[in-house]
Amino acid sequence: MAAPVLSAGQATWKTLSAEELEKQYSPSRWVVRMKAEDVVNAFVETGIQATRKARATRRNQLDVPYGDGEGDKMDIYFPDEDSKAFPLFLFFHGGYWQSGSKDVSAFMVNPLTAQGVVVAVVAYDIAPKGTLDRMVDQVIRSIVFLQRRYPSNEGIYVCGHSAGAHLAAMVFFASWTKHGVVPNLQGFLLVSGIYDLEPIIATSQNDPLHMTLEDAQRNSPLRRLEVAPARPVGPACPVLVVVGQHESPEFHRQSREFYETLCRLGWKASFQRLRGVDHFDIIENLTQEDAELTQIILKTIFPTL
Repeated sequence: MAAPVLSAGQATWKTLSAEELEKQYSPSRWVVRMKAEDVVNAFVETGIQATRKARATRRNQLDVPYGDGEGDKMDIYFPDEDSKAFPLFLFFHGGYWQSGSKDVSAFMVNPLTAQGVVVAVVAYDIAPKGTLDRMVDQVIRSIVFLQRRYPSNEGIYVCGHSAGAHLAAMVFFASWTKHGVVPNLQGFLLVSGIYDLEPIIATSQNDPLHMTLEDAQRNSPLRRLEVAPARPVGPACPVLVVVGQHESPEFHRQSREFYETLCRLGWKASFQRLRGVDHFDIIENLTQEDAELTQIILKTIFPTL
């Protein structure tokens, strides 16, 4: 893979000290509504409660295998009305590729299923068990599985948060002919993601990942777009890049540069900076139907809503 020329923005992080780089890629340190040491626990607790509620109140199939691996599992939640034709919403959780779980990530299930959307919350093998290459392969295979299982779907909408947004963006480069199916992809929602992994190498987040420079470049959607700007999902498939107001300058830079690169290459991309939210409550708020991001998702799936 050829090394792309760094943009001015991409080169900026190289001037940061090790201490500042660590701070830039520590999302909890940019939260203003509570102490940094409390925010992750609060996020997980919200996810636990949302998942319990979803499992108790919505028809579901849990731990559905989408492959042969132990970690190849997903939870599928259904609307009250049974139908063979429905939109499918896939969610890939965050956690810096080393934490998080589908079992605490069903934030959006109740608001979306109430509108007739089937929601799949997908698991993948986090580090150190899983490598980045394996995680990317898993998310692609999960989409293939759902397309085959529900061939009459009215569109697959792929959403990821943080590390999950990175994995969702890597779907752009899937070889669908290799899998023998072309999924009905109708939209991507990338929330608070990282699209150039090289800055992560020098931070403590890389300790369980053991990511090399080659690994980072191969698994960086921004770099991949710049080197080989193919559009396997189709230029008409909309991509929404979202970041919260209270996130670090590096998270803002990564989101905006990824969006600008998509636009330059002819993708149907848009960018949203959501006011008043941080890296965590931007997703926590999906438990509420009237939350801004929930409404953005519903209008993406149902433009006339």
